[in-house]
Parts: sequence; C-alpha cells; structure tokens
Amino acid sequence: MSLKIEKGKLSGSLEMTPMIDIVFLLMIFFLVASKLEEADRSIDVVLPRASEAKPLTSRPRELIVNIDREGKYYSGSNPVSLEQLEDFLRQAAADNPGKQTVVVRADENVAHKFVVGAMNACVKSGIDDYQVQSAENQ
Repeated sequence: MSLKIEKGKLSGSLEMTPMIDIVFLLMIFFLVASKLEEADRSIDVVLPRASEAKPLTSRPRELIVNIDREGKYYSGSNPVSLEQLEDFLRQAAADNPGKQTVVVRADENVAHKFVVGAMNACVKSGIDDYQVQSAENQ
C-alpha cells in the first residue's frame, strides 16, 4: 500500500520585483541629489573671511563659580561680589547664547543661601544650564 503525499506551495513567498524597483528608485534619487550638490560647489566663488569669527564646532568653556565657607564668590580664582558675578555671567551668556554652562562649587560648610544666590545669578543672566557640584560628582 503506497501513500501519496502532496507537497503544498509556499503561501508566504516574498515578491522581489517591487523591492528591486524601490532599490533602483533610491539609487537614482541619491545619484541626482549628489550631482546637485556638486553643481552648487562647482561655481567659482571667493568667500570672504571674518576676522572675529570662531569655529562653530568649538564648545564654550564651562564657567566655574566657587563659594568658600564664608560665602565669598570666586569666578575662577578671582574674588567677585554677587553683582559682579551676575555681570560676568550675563556677558558669558551674551557671548555664547543658549550654550553656556556653569558649575557652582560650594564649600560643604557654606550657608545654603549663598548657593541659591549663585543659582539665581545664573537664571537672571539667562543661563539655564547650571549645576551644583558636590564631592560625589567631581
């Protein structure tokens, strides 16, 4: 007694023709786009030089504000008053709009109001990217 087994067709086959069409369309798109870019750069133009320009890739230097245990503010190593600190931060924010960062480092025994004063000076100056640094995240 022989048993006849019917082999079915694979019902989940993947059509390759539309996929090949899409690949060719993408290839044509990128070839045309690259040719347009070459055409824009092929025009002979002498670009002017800016004497005060700075490269766009450089990140602004983060400012460090130190507060000693007596509540005196230091910008770097220079002692400053709170008003001078605000002016200094305002100038830094104007030089690097939206990109200036400030790190506030305070002595562990300083009163909290001095740290809040430095944070408030950052906000008044338009600097939103500031952080208070402790011994754990140094």
